[in-house]
Amino acid sequence: MNTIDKIPTGKFSRTSKLVKTGAKIGGNYLKYYSKKAFDKNVSRDKLDENNASDIYDGLKSLKGSALKVAQMLSMEKSLLPNAYVEKFSLSQFSVPPLSAPLVRKTFKKYHGEYPEHLYDKFTAQSVNAASIGQVHKAEKNGKTLAVKIQYPGVADSISSDLALVKPVATRMFNLKGKDSEKYFKEVEDKLLEETDYVLEVKQSIDISKACQHIPNLVFPNYYPELSSKRIITMDWMSGLHLSEFARTEFSAEDGNKLGQTLWDFYMFQIHHLKEVHADPHPGNFLINDDKQLIAIDFGCIKKIPEQFYIPYFELAIPENINNKEFFLEKLYELEILIPDDSPNEIAYFSELFHEMLSLFTSPFHKEEFDFGNEEFWYNVSSLSEKYSQDKTLRKMNGNRGSKHFLYINRTFFGLYNLLHDLKAKINTNTYKTYIP
Repeated sequence: MNTIDKIPTGKFSRTSKLVKTGAKIGGNYLKYYSKKAFDKNVSRDKLDENNASDIYDGLKSLKGSALKVAQMLSMEKSLLPNAYVEKFSLSQFSVPPLSAPLVRKTFKKYHGEYPEHLYDKFTAQSVNAASIGQVHKAEKNGKTLAVKIQYPGVADSISSDLALVKPVATRMFNLKGKDSEKYFKEVEDKLLEETDYVLEVKQSIDISKACQHIPNLVFPNYYPELSSKRIITMDWMSGLHLSEFARTEFSAEDGNKLGQTLWDFYMFQIHHLKEVHADPHPGNFLINDDKQLIAIDFGCIKKIPEQFYIPYFELAIPENINNKEFFLEKLYELEILIPDDSPNEIAYFSELFHEMLSLFTSPFHKEEFDFGNEEFWYNVSSLSEKYSQDKTLRKMNGNRGSKHFLYINRTFFGLYNLLHDLKAKINTNTYKTYIP
């Protein structure tokens, strides 16, 4: 794989890279419409492929928050054309790594020592490269270790990267007025937290300790003395990424076992710890030879305040969703409906969210739920398609919902996708037995 010798860190250089990417996309559209003028049957598939490749190629050299956006989008499998999902999913754990000289330079800058002085052995070539950092293999005192190094300039470029993305996101999601700032601030705050590796080590140790009693769930040990604000040292864990495992011929028993572990892990965090690992993509989970789930990378932890938790899960109960007066009350509490809404907006968004919540909370309505059931996923895709084509929605103010929806919904959507990959049939209440 090609390596990267330099990452653009200045605002000007990063903006220039995005402008060049935009010019390529413009050229792709020009080619598409030129062909379309002569042949009305020309498919958009090639356009989607070209755009996905050009966007990904532009983002992967920037890394950091720009690439993190692609990673987040790749989880929205029902909302993007397949070409984008396939290309953007590479950002989960497969992007060009830093070159060996840049690794040494970065390590010295962040840790005060070169890696060969800190470890008995250190592999200069990265074994895993993603959006914010890359992983190297090392040894010390007979232990095999994984060393995660953050890319240079990532933390410093978050605010400027989001400022570049903001106009596009505002238009795409029809956000209006100053109220939209709360969403961008939520994203910025979480991304800044993800670049604080001292915080990540603490979160990793805390959650590992709190969840270690859940069966078939394994965590690495973390070493604060060999870690710093931009370096993390932990045990080397062997196994297949969950997405790789999902492509093997695994048994229904193993899929159910792993799916149950995943569900119990997440429900225990949400309902007991009131905070959750809010980055459930396949690169953050490994499957070992004993078919146990290994959870890694706790940089993105979302705390769930009571004022959001209570109404959010009250609407996971069918009787509450179908009680019109109660339902409307909770929509206001969750900021889905706002005080200056017109009667038309109240009626429209009440119907929209009733339909959405009835579907997305359906796993909570039964003792058992089969995430391998394609009917559920067909309904999810159909609903997404319906509202993506809805012209009325485009005219409405898109500032809907508490800022906490961003990462909580992302968590559930990612979790559901992982359970679908495992074709898991799970018991939805088992997690309660692990709560003291």
